[in-house]
Amino acid sequence: MSKIDYQSLLDNALKSVVKDALVHAQINGLGDGTHFYITFKTRDNGVVLPDFLRMRYPDLMTIVLQYSYNNLHVSDREFGVQLTFDGRPFFIRVPFSALVEFKDPSVDFILTFHPQQQPVSADNDMELPLDEKPDSIPDDKRVVSLDEFRKQKSGL
Repeated sequence: MSKIDYQSLLDNALKSVVKDALVHAQINGLGDGTHFYITFKTRDNGVVLPDFLRMRYPDLMTIVLQYSYNNLHVSDREFGVQLTFDGRPFFIRVPFSALVEFKDPSVDFILTFHPQQQPVSADNDMELPLDEKPDSIPDDKRVVSLDEFRKQKSGL
């Protein structure tokens, strides 16, 4: 018989609190002073993020929902929102399984999650996961010894 994973059960229950708070914001907007800080794993499966942000934040990213967000959409498994980065709007999507932390500083509320390890996968053809190496380049061809160049230069 397998053991009950209480941490996973608790995380799932608390993620429903986050979902309900986001649904409330989707329908009613955010009240005076209310704002959310949402930290998530940028490389989890299902996270949709512009490549330049994934490069800038290769593991974790925190977004703020306060004044300038649009098109907040919440489903049972994820939420999506349009945010402005570098003066341009981008739509991002975050599965609740990728959440690490949720804060509402206006009421001193914080939830911390323990996300499960997921296999890393690239979301498009232009991006390689950080822990994968291209198969076409053998490891011995990637390292260049400076000693070879020094010997050539001194022999001239």
